[in-house]
Amino acid sequence: MAEAAILAALKVLGEILAKEVGNLAISNISELRSTYANLEVNINNISSELRVMKGFLNEIETDHPSNMSHVAWIKEIQKLANHIEDIVVEFAYLIGNQKFDRISFYVTKLFRKPNLLVNFKRISLQLLEAEKTLKHLAEMKERWVPTTNVRIGKNLDYSNGYSHNVAVAAHFIDEDHLVGIKENRVTLTKWLNFEEPQLYVISVWGMGGVGKTALVTNVFKRERKNFDCHAWVSISQSYAIENILRKIITEISKHEQNLPMDTTNMDLRGLKESLRGILKEMKYVIVLDDMWDPKVFLDIRDTFVDNHRASRIVITSRMAEVANLAPERNRLELKPLLEKESWDLFCRKAFHLEQNHECPHPLEKWARQIAFKCDGLPLALVSIGVMLSLFEKTESEWRRLFDQLSWHLDNNPSLGPLKNILNLSFNYLPRYLKNCFLYCGLFPEDSLLARKKLIRLWIAEGFVEQKGNSTLEEVAEGYLMELIHRSMLQVARKNYFGRVKRCQMHDTLRELAISLCRKENFGLLHENNMLENIDSSTRRLSMIKLKEKIKQDGYLPKLRTFLLVDYDVPSSPLLSIIFDKSRYLTVLDLEGLPIEMVPNAIGDLFNLHYLGLRRTKVKVLPKSIKELQNLQTLDLWCSKIQKLPDGISELKKLRHLFAEVVVDPTYSTFHSIIGISIPKGMFYLKEIQTIQALESNAIAVKELGNLTQLRSFRIRNVKENQSADLCRSLSKMNFLSHLSINASDEKEILQLEGLNLPQLQKLELYGRLKEQMLESPLFQFSGESIQSLILSWSQLQHDPLPSLSHCRNLTFLYLRSAYVGHQLTFQAGWFPKLKCLMLGLMPNLIQMEMEQGTMVSLEELYLWELEQLVDVPVGMKHLVSLKMMFCTEMLVDFGGLAKGNHQLFHFTCVVR
Repeated sequence: MAEAAILAALKVLGEILAKEVGNLAISNISELRSTYANLEVNINNISSELRVMKGFLNEIETDHPSNMSHVAWIKEIQKLANHIEDIVVEFAYLIGNQKFDRISFYVTKLFRKPNLLVNFKRISLQLLEAEKTLKHLAEMKERWVPTTNVRIGKNLDYSNGYSHNVAVAAHFIDEDHLVGIKENRVTLTKWLNFEEPQLYVISVWGMGGVGKTALVTNVFKRERKNFDCHAWVSISQSYAIENILRKIITEISKHEQNLPMDTTNMDLRGLKESLRGILKEMKYVIVLDDMWDPKVFLDIRDTFVDNHRASRIVITSRMAEVANLAPERNRLELKPLLEKESWDLFCRKAFHLEQNHECPHPLEKWARQIAFKCDGLPLALVSIGVMLSLFEKTESEWRRLFDQLSWHLDNNPSLGPLKNILNLSFNYLPRYLKNCFLYCGLFPEDSLLARKKLIRLWIAEGFVEQKGNSTLEEVAEGYLMELIHRSMLQVARKNYFGRVKRCQMHDTLRELAISLCRKENFGLLHENNMLENIDSSTRRLSMIKLKEKIKQDGYLPKLRTFLLVDYDVPSSPLLSIIFDKSRYLTVLDLEGLPIEMVPNAIGDLFNLHYLGLRRTKVKVLPKSIKELQNLQTLDLWCSKIQKLPDGISELKKLRHLFAEVVVDPTYSTFHSIIGISIPKGMFYLKEIQTIQALESNAIAVKELGNLTQLRSFRIRNVKENQSADLCRSLSKMNFLSHLSINASDEKEILQLEGLNLPQLQKLELYGRLKEQMLESPLFQFSGESIQSLILSWSQLQHDPLPSLSHCRNLTFLYLRSAYVGHQLTFQAGWFPKLKCLMLGLMPNLIQMEMEQGTMVSLEELYLWELEQLVDVPVGMKHLVSLKMMFCTEMLVDFGGLAKGNHQLFHFTCVVR
C-alpha cells in the first residue's frame, strides 16, 4: 500500500509543478527568488525519486510473509511519502493564495508574520531533509532488502497455493457436511445434463469463501460418469497458458488409456493440437476453478472442440467479468447462507462431538452471535467453528472468544486459510481500488453505504483519477461497480431503474479491511471516548457510538479524515482539537452532531475538500469559509442554515452543494422543504455539478445559465412570471439529469412549456400545471430519457396518463394531488418498464382500470387517501409481476377487498 501514499504525494507534486508561479520571478526580493528556485529543484528531485520507487513497488509483492525486512522498508517509504504529501500540500496552499504584484506584495505580505519568505525557507529545509531520507532509504534497501529475495511481477504464484488447498479439501468434504447447496446443486446438475448438443460454458461465481468450489466439486464428482472424459484444473492468478493445457491433458490422461502422457517438451501449438485431438471425439466436462481473468479462457477457448456431443466447460470465479463468459442463462451467483443454514453448518463444526451437533444451552447466546458475525459465509462458519471446537465449552470462555474474535481472525494460525482466501481478493485488486475498499472499512458494522456519498468521499480523498472526458464522479462510480463485480462489496439496494443505491461490506471482509487499515496506517475505526490511545501519525479516524465528551488529551497532527458516526453529545472540545491540531484535514464529516456553530478557525483547514454538516443545528457559516479554496463538497442538508455568506462564491473548486431546510418532516404540506439563498457570485462557479436547493428570485433564474456543468438541480419558490427566464437558463445545461422545481405556492402555475432537456432522467414538478404542459417538448421529446417522474399539486383536469405514456422508460411514477378527475385508465402497452406506481390525494377519483398488457413490469403499488375509490381497480389481476400493494388512509377496507378476490392472491397487500 506504500505505492498509494507515493501516488498521493506525486499527484500533489505534479499539481505544484504545473501551476503558473512565474509571478515569483518578478519579485524584487532576490532571496525569495533564490529560495523558490531551491524549492523547485527539491520538488523535481523528490518527484523523480518517488516515480522510480513507485515503479519498483508496482512490480513486487509486499505481503509475502517471508520478506519481513522488505515489509519494514515499505512501511518507512509509506511514512515518508505521507510526510512529503503534507509538506507539498502546504506549499501548494501558500503559492495558491499569494498576490505577487510589486506594490501590494510589500504592503500585504512582506511584513506579515510568519511571512512568505519564512514559510518558503521552512518548507525548503523540510523538503531537503525528505530528499536525504529518500536517499538513505534507497541505500538501506541495498543493505537489507536484496531484490533477489523479492518475487516480481508474473513470477509470483504463492497466493494460488491457498486456493489450491481449498480446492483439494473440497474434494474430500462429506456429503452430510454440505449445507444450503440443494437448490444450487439441482440447477447446476440440470445445466450439465441439459440435452443440448452444442458445447457451452457454465459459470459459478461469488465472493471468496462462499462455497463455489465445494458446490462444483460435489456436482462434478456425481456427474462426471456421464461424460467420456473429465478434468479439474485450478487456475492461478499469474497463469501460464502452457501449464494450464498440460494440467488438462494430464488430468484426462489419468483416466484414459493410450493418451500422450509426456507433454514436457511441447510448445503452445503442440499442446493445443494434442488437446484438440483428445477432445475431438469425446463428450467432456472440464472445470476451470478459481479463474481471476477472462483472458485465461479467451486464450484457450479455441482448444475446446465443439463436437456436438453436449460437452461442458464449468468456470468458478469471484469476478462478474469472468462469470460473463457464460451466457446469462448459465450464470449461477452464489449468495451467503441464510440464518438457519448458517447456524446448522456452524453447529456441525463447532459441536461435532455433541449428539445431533446440538449447541449446549449455556453457550447458545454467544455461539449464535459468533455465527451471526460470519454473515452466512461458509468458509468463515467452517473455519471458526472448527477453531472453537477446540476450546472449553463454558459460557465465560465463549464470551471471551466472542470479544476476541477479531484478534483471532488476525492472529490465530488455525484461521489462516480463511484470512488467506480473503486476502487473495484484496491482493488481486487493482491499486486504484485498494484505497477505495479500505475506506469502506471505516464505517460501522452493517452500514448501508450510500453510493453518491461514498463517491464524493473517494474524490475528496484523491483516490479517483481523471479518465478521458468522464467526470470524476463517473470514474468513481466505475470503481464502485468494479468492487461489486469483484465481490468485495454487496449490493444492498437498487433504485427503480437498476442503479446501485446502497451497498455494504460482508462482515468478514470488513474485518479484513479493518485489519489492513490498521496494518497499513490507512485509518482507524475508534469506539473509545479518549484520543490519547490513538497514534499521532493516524491519517484517518472514524469515531462511532460515542455517548460522552471526548477527553482532550489527543494530538493528531497528521490527520486527513475525521468521520463522526452515531454521536449524541455536544463536542466543541473535540472540534477545537481537530481545528487547532489537524491542519491538513481533507474530509470533515460531522453528520448528526448536535452543534449550533462552526468555529471561525475552520478557515485554517486549507486542505479541506469535504465538509459535512448534514442534520446538525448549525444556523450560520463563519465568514472564514471563503478560505477553503480546495472545498469540493459542502453538505448542509437539514441543518438550520438558510443563507450562505458572500465568501462562498470564492470557492472555485466547489462541485456539490446540499442545503435544504426541512420544516415539515412528514412532507405533507406544500412547503415541507425550503431552499437556501446564495450570493450572486456563485453563478460563476464553473465546476459545480449539484445544487440542492436554491430559493428562487428574479436574478437567480437569469444567472443560472452560467452553471453549464450542473447535473442535479433543485429550485424552490418559483413564481409564474419567472418561468420564461428559468426555462432559458435550464436549456443551457447540457448535462442536467435531475431537475426538481417547486412553485411558490399550490396556486402558482409552473409555465415550463418552452423547456426541452433531452438528457433528463429524473423530473420533479411541485405546483399547478396547465393541461398543454403535458404536450410540451419536455414530455413529448425528453420523455424517452425520463426514468423517474414526480408530479405533485398539479391539479390537472384531464387524465394525464395518455400524455405520460410517451415516457416509455419510466420506472418510477408518483402522482400526488396531480389529478382532480374521476377515472384513470392504464391502457395496454403503456409504461412497459414501470416498477413502482404511487397514487395519492386524489379526492375525486372514483374508478381505476388496468387493461391487459399494461405496466407489465410493475412490482410495487402505493395507494393513499383516495377517498372515493371504494373498489379494487378493474383489471388488477393483469398486473402479473406485482409483488406488493400498500394501502394507507383509505375509507374502505381496500386491502380486505383485494385479499378477498382469489384472483389477486399473487401479491401481498399491506394496509396501514
